[in-house]
Amino acid sequence: MKFLLGILFTVFVAITGIFITVTSGMINIGADRAHSPLVYDFLETARTRSIEHASKNILVPNLKKAEMISSGGADYKDMCAGCHLSPGVNSTDLNSGMYPKPPNFTEADIVKRYQKEAGARQSFWAIKHGIMASGMPAWGATHDDDRIWAMVAFIRSLPDLNENRYTMLTTRLDDSMLDMSFDGEMDMSGDGSEMQH
Repeated sequence: MKFLLGILFTVFVAITGIFITVTSGMINIGADRAHSPLVYDFLETARTRSIEHASKNILVPNLKKAEMISSGGADYKDMCAGCHLSPGVNSTDLNSGMYPKPPNFTEADIVKRYQKEAGARQSFWAIKHGIMASGMPAWGATHDDDRIWAMVAFIRSLPDLNENRYTMLTTRLDDSMLDMSFDGEMDMSGDGSEMQH
């Protein structure tokens, strides 16, 4: 009985100590200072296991289709590149001030985990649902699953892209760019001369 009371007292003291520490404001939550290794490992393990568990039953479509890869490029540029970078860009103002650092998706050794089916599921889940207190938003609030899968497909191909191919695949064409006609005439020659339709 004394042993059980001792355990309960120890648990009570530990919980009280944590509560006092948290509510005192002594814990520094600034993004310009790293967690202790113990806290960092704890949070990384919690994040990794949570995403693995939540994504385990997601069905992965064919992510190797060229149209899927190309359709994810513009969304990646608009929504992801500021944090996860692009070919030829080693840091951005946004990326430099974040902690923990977002993974650099131009690096093959980082992206290789997303080449596997489990990694693709986890990437999809993270993009759709976001990651609490990390700066990673839940894009599922504004984007359907097809657009999110297209971003996953693009991310998997990103380490193989040079700056020119990245620019080609991430340029968003809208109606005004596609509508080259003016009063029934269109410049097709590239030298300023006009040709009739």
